[in-house]
Amino acid sequence: MVKSSFLLVMGGVVLVLSGCVGGDGLQQYNGNPNAIIATSEDRGRDKVSIADGHAAIVYDPDGCQGWMIDDGVEGYSGRRFDPKSGLPICNKKYPPGTVIGQYQSDSPGIRDYVPSNGN
Repeated sequence: MVKSSFLLVMGGVVLVLSGCVGGDGLQQYNGNPNAIIATSEDRGRDKVSIADGHAAIVYDPDGCQGWMIDDGVEGYSGRRFDPKSGLPICNKKYPPGTVIGQYQSDSPGIRDYVPSNGN
């Protein structure tokens, strides 16, 4: 009886705590290849501005550059544009899939969570 009461209480605790993550619009990354793992804006409840100049550069299959930041809980990405012309920066300087620069958080040990897509 005591064991089943304990398991019931622990199950309730797990449900309550799992709601803490979902309330921020985030879910734990589960390896799904179709999961959204980065957006171009902070969607969390602690919305802050993304610092310019502190992102890794990513090359897409067309040789165009994007930027990527992982702050440990949320990830951000977007296309890089030339500030004068407004056109995407494409130079094929590196092969597709290359990531240049530091994109990870300065605080290691935090699990990566990805934006919830409503599933």
